Amino acid sequence: MTIDVAVEDHIATITINRPERLNAMDAEHYHGLSQAWMRVRDDPELRVAVVTGGGDRAFTVGADIKGFLTRKSEWREVWMTQRDQLLNRGIELWKPVIAAVNGYCLGGGVTLLLATDIRIACETATFGLSEVKRGIIAGNGGTQRVLSQLPYPIAMEMLLTGEPISAAAAAHWGLINKAVPREELMPTAMGYARRLAALPPLALQAAKELAIRSRDVDLATGLRVEQLVATLLRQTEDAKEGARAFAEKRPAQFEGR
Repeated sequence: MTIDVAVEDHIATITINRPERLNAMDAEHYHGLSQAWMRVRDDPELRVAVVTGGGDRAFTVGADIKGFLTRKSEWREVWMTQRDQLLNRGIELWKPVIAAVNGYCLGGGVTLLLATDIRIACETATFGLSEVKRGIIAGNGGTQRVLSQLPYPIAMEMLLTGEPISAAAAAHWGLINKAVPREELMPTAMGYARRLAALPPLALQAAKELAIRSRDVDLATGLRVEQLVATLLRQTEDAKEGARAFAEKRPAQFEGR
């Protein structure tokens, strides 16, 4: 199993490391990725995650087609909804997640991308929801998130034709934040990660959760919950440290308390 997790300065770098198969994932790899997300969620020392692919050809092409299309599954598995939760399927991870897309981002690679927060790609990356070409659908949130993140005709073209788009097109339509030369990919992603890791983690997680949940509640409810969370955050040690640092004209040292 080759899901690698490296930790430095409150940042977890998760690498889907199976370059000989374009970082395609079978059941074992999905389990390993689920374990990595749970580690990020549960470790208070980790504030930001960066996810990327091993090698220089692919971020991930998603499910290992040979294994998944021929795999026999039991009906009972349909209702095991809490098993091996992923970023794009069920797990509630409010820490920021940055995608560093280093090549092909196809199928489950795109559905993973759709569940990340900040997305950097190398200029040669390509993006495609290719499942329809194999007689299946873009699962794990592919059909559920794409319309909220791309213009309707662009999303439907990707979903229904399975044809890929370039990094330049992905940046133009807002699927990614920016496309950079390959040698700048990880430095750019880690630059974002370090900036986020230096910020107050409680406020970051609150901001992410409130923004995501806002899609499922009416505005009045969202505004009320936002007001309550803002009141709670003002009582934290991080908020007090932020005020002291501002008054003393020095960098703040946040501890997530």
